[in-house]
Amino acid sequence: MNTEQRPFGFKDKIAYMCGDIANDLTFIMSAFFLMLFYTNVLEIPGYIVGILFLCSRFIDAFTDIGMGKLIDTMTPAKDGRFRCWIRRIAPFVCISGFLLFLHVVKDFPYEFKLVYITVTYIIWGSFFYTAINIPYGSMAAVISHKPEERASLSVFRSVGANIAVMFISFFVPLVVYQNIDGKQIIIPERFTIVAGVFVIVAFVLYRICYKYTIERIQIPTKEHKRENCLSDIKDIFSSLSCNKALMILIIAAIILLLANLLIGTMNPYLYIDYFNSKLGLSIGGILGVIGTFLLAPFIQIIIKKYGKKEASAVCALLTSIIYSIMYFMQIENVWVYIIFAFFGLIGFNFFMLVIWAFITDIIDNQEVKENTREDGTIYAVYSFARKIGQALAGGLGGFALSAVGYTAGLQQQSEETLSNIYSVATLVPAISCFLLFLILQFWYPLSKLVIAENVKELESRRKN
Repeated sequence: MNTEQRPFGFKDKIAYMCGDIANDLTFIMSAFFLMLFYTNVLEIPGYIVGILFLCSRFIDAFTDIGMGKLIDTMTPAKDGRFRCWIRRIAPFVCISGFLLFLHVVKDFPYEFKLVYITVTYIIWGSFFYTAINIPYGSMAAVISHKPEERASLSVFRSVGANIAVMFISFFVPLVVYQNIDGKQIIIPERFTIVAGVFVIVAFVLYRICYKYTIERIQIPTKEHKRENCLSDIKDIFSSLSCNKALMILIIAAIILLLANLLIGTMNPYLYIDYFNSKLGLSIGGILGVIGTFLLAPFIQIIIKKYGKKEASAVCALLTSIIYSIMYFMQIENVWVYIIFAFFGLIGFNFFMLVIWAFITDIIDNQEVKENTREDGTIYAVYSFARKIGQALAGGLGGFALSAVGYTAGLQQQSEETLSNIYSVATLVPAISCFLLFLILQFWYPLSKLVIAENVKELESRRKN
C-alpha cells in the first residue's frame, strides 16, 4: 500500500465511473444497435451477423486471456500496471468503434460488406476493447484494499454504465428513426453521426479516468515462462478450474448477459416492428437506468443486511416471474408493456450494480485459500465469459430473427413474425433469470458469512 498518495475518495469514484461510461459508449451502442445497423442498413441477414458475433468470441479466447497474462507478468509502467493501458489504447478503441457504424458501406458490394464488418468488428471487440477493458476492470482491486470502498467502485461503475445506457437507449432511436407515412424509417447516415459524437465523448472520459485514478496497491510482477498462447490458456483454465466461485460466477454472468443483452438486441425490433413506436423504444431503453438510480441509494444497506448472493438471487426470481407473466399475457399496448418491463428489470439492475463486487470477493477468496493474487488473469477470464454472454445474445438474436421469419430491409413483417419476436423478447429472459436464481441460491459458495470471514483473515495477514 502506497501511503504517500491522497486517500481514497469521491474523486476516485467519479473518475472510475467515467472509464465505464467511455467503455459503454461503444460497447452498449454495439450491443443494442449493431445488429439493427447490420440487418436494416447494410441489409445483411440476421443469421450471418449471429455467426460473426459467435465466431469472434473464439478469437477472444486468445486475446482476453493473453491480455490478462500480459498485465500480470509485464513490468509496470511509471503510471501504473493498469492505468498505462488506458492511455495507450483509448485512441484506437474510439476509432475502431466509430468504423463499426460507417453508413457508406451500405452502397458497397455484398461480399465487401461481409469482409468489412468482419474485420472492423474483430479489431474493435477482440483487440482494442479487450486491451482497454481488462486493465480498466482489474484496476479496481488496486485502487483500494477495503471491501466497502471496492463495493462503492462497483456501484459507481454500474451507475456509469447506466448513464451510458440511458443516453444511448433514449436518444439513438429518436435520432436515427424518422416517421415517414406512419412508419418509423431508419436514416442511415445518422448512425454514423451518433457514433462519431459518442467516440469523441468516450475519449475525453478515458482521459479523466486515467488522470484522476490512483493505483495505491503495488502488486509484485509475476515470473512468466514464455510459452505459446494455447499452452497459456490451458494452464490458466486448469488452475482456475479449481476456483469454484469464479467458475460459478462465469456461468451466472453468461446467463445474465444472455438475458440482458438479448433484451437490448430484440428491443428495436419489438418496439418498432411489433409496437410501431420509436418513443416506446426510447423510453423502454432507459427503464433499467431509472430502476438503477432508484436502487443505488439502498444497495449498501441491502448488501449489509442480506449479502450480495442472497439479495441477487431473490431479485433474479422476481424478474423471472414478471417476464413469465408478460409472455403469457401477449401484451399489445406499448405502455402496458413498458410498465411490466420496468418492474421486471429491477431484478437485472440489482445484480448489475453489484456484479463487479463479486469479482473482488473472488480475488480475495483466492488469496485466502492459495495465498496468491491474479487480479488481471481472473478479470480476463471473467471478461471472456461476459463476451461469451454477449456473443450468445447477439448470435442467438440473429439466429432467432432469421428463425422467426424476419426479413432484413423489409418495412412490414408478417403477423406471425411479429408475434414470434414478442415471444423471444419475453420468454428467454424469464427462463434465464430463473436459472440465475437457482445458481446463486443453491450453488454459488461465497455467502455473506464466508465473505466476512475472508475480510477478517486478509486484514489479519496485512497487519502481520
